[in-house]
Amino acid sequence: MTTGSTAATRPRNRKQVIVEAAGQVFSERGYHAASMEEIAAVVGTSAAALYRHFPNKYALFAECANVIVDKLVAVVDEWPPEAALTDVLVALTRVTVTHRASGGLYRWEARYLQREDRRQLRTKFAHVVGRVTELVRREYPRSDESLRAVAALGAIGSITSHRTSIAQRRIEELLLASALGVVTSDPATAAGSARLVELPVQPVPRTRRAEILTAAIPLFARDGFANVTNAQIAQAVGLAPSAIYRHYPGKVDILVAACLQAAGLLAQAVDRSLRQATDPRQAVVALAAAYVAYCFEHNALNSVAEAEVAGLPPELQRPVILAQREHIAVWEQQLRRVRPELDSRQTRLLVHAGFGVVVEAGRALRWQDAPGHRDAVTALVTGALTV
Repeated sequence: MTTGSTAATRPRNRKQVIVEAAGQVFSERGYHAASMEEIAAVVGTSAAALYRHFPNKYALFAECANVIVDKLVAVVDEWPPEAALTDVLVALTRVTVTHRASGGLYRWEARYLQREDRRQLRTKFAHVVGRVTELVRREYPRSDESLRAVAALGAIGSITSHRTSIAQRRIEELLLASALGVVTSDPATAAGSARLVELPVQPVPRTRRAEILTAAIPLFARDGFANVTNAQIAQAVGLAPSAIYRHYPGKVDILVAACLQAAGLLAQAVDRSLRQATDPRQAVVALAAAYVAYCFEHNALNSVAEAEVAGLPPELQRPVILAQREHIAVWEQQLRRVRPELDSRQTRLLVHAGFGVVVEAGRALRWQDAPGHRDAVTALVTGALTV
């Protein structure tokens, strides 16, 4: 009797259940904000029970970070070299959508991995990119196959970064069309799109408060908010650590200020660019060009705003999330003028796919603002939107 009860409460796949639950919690809350107790509550067990499978939170996190990438590697390795690109993208999309709830930690939270674990994760993802690149080169040969491949994967992976609710089959159809739009795009279609962008300049820090913010942003971007101390920020400005509190109640308030500054700069860029658009399609291209230019110009600021919002207390999240929603609403309005067959949720999904393209393509280009990079990424974004 006791044996049967134990078997019922400790299924053979308990470790897998823990990893899936932890991946979702880490993805939603961030590595540092998540706790073993919170993960245990989702699983329906105690924190002590988690430690029977994982020695500490980091070991569990490292396993979660590899789950979706390992499954993507398995997918590309299952297909023979002569496989059709569409078939492989369908399989990759299905895996990503299935693990949507936990996949978000790969994009931003993986920076909290230790160096060797991070290197191994990048190697695995590079293998997936390399396999997709081979297929793109065979079916749509040009000089930028690798960039188009990684951008297509960015479009697919974008589903892990938001919660827009649509039937799974429709999600897969939209993401596949978006990824194919990326791999078939031509940078020449966005040549000269920079003329549509009038990017605002990041404010010159003229007060001590502004100097603190300016110093903190690159530290947050490089090391992650949780790993940066007030002492490091103060040192960068030439202050005693205690002096920070004269200008900000706490470190989290510096982060909120950074997120709101990012939202303000992006809103200005969008407003200025849309004024120059003369038709609906050009308005979408202008939006894409403005967003791409902003990400290249203010990369550290944008990465902080994107990566750290989940870790903010709910009351501090609200103004940041509201600003993000207002930005997406502008995209939704403009894109639906070009593609009226889409409903609001489908439009939002494609907008996020475009954002995913910028993240992965920008990383692949190391955010180097070389001639043609902004135009190339803008073309990939409009490809993802299939306009």
